[in-house]
Amino acid sequence: MNSNPHSDTLMGSAFDKEDDGDVIETRKRSPRPKDAATLILVRRDAAEPRVLMGKRSARHAFMPDKYVFPGGRVDPQDGKAVSYCELDAQQERLLRIQTRRKPRAFALTAIRETFEETGLLVARDAEMPDRHPIGWKPFHELDAAPHLSPLTFIGRAITPPYRPKRFDARFFMANAEDALIDERPPVDGAELSDLQWVTLEDALALDLPNVTRFMLGEIEERLDKPSLNRGPPFLRWTRSGHSTDRL
Repeated sequence: MNSNPHSDTLMGSAFDKEDDGDVIETRKRSPRPKDAATLILVRRDAAEPRVLMGKRSARHAFMPDKYVFPGGRVDPQDGKAVSYCELDAQQERLLRIQTRRKPRAFALTAIRETFEETGLLVARDAEMPDRHPIGWKPFHELDAAPHLSPLTFIGRAITPPYRPKRFDARFFMANAEDALIDERPPVDGAELSDLQWVTLEDALALDLPNVTRFMLGEIEERLDKPSLNRGPPFLRWTRSGHSTDRL
């Protein structure tokens, strides 16, 4: 595996101008990006690493029919959910950069959304309190506490201003064997269908948003060079262009 094969493309001005099938609009005022989080689960129990991906519904206004990782918008109550453990201190430090939201809220969102969209539990068995934050009742009723420590923050991307819906998304990566509570298969739902564990090569052949394609390159590089010591990429676009930094 080589270094991220999509880094050079990203640095070029054409990266988000490539037709990835999403809607482009011209507005005087762009919508404010909403905090979001995504979880990339990686299985390493076969000859090649595999990641979990699913197809978004054609009814979605944002990236319809695209293959993506589980994830979604941060809910105000996510940061209040009881967890089995907390994030590593280094992950918390990186997540605090240029935001006032608690780092654990992003990780908990990624875990909650993964459960809602796939049925998979990034958790450990635990006796949970009777009172639950809004949106967490189905998760906690399984006597499962979110397992935060396996999550690694690998990237952040803000949707360009000319998209009709915008998100400030944090991307997490986790080893499925370490993170998941059991080996149950993913289950298709209203949000994602055709859920499957695919190799990185097969994933790149799917119909992907450009930022998803870039993050697959980050995963490939991290799997190939686990000792690589550099911060997650932060991708941002404005009406005058884009910038890419390392946090």
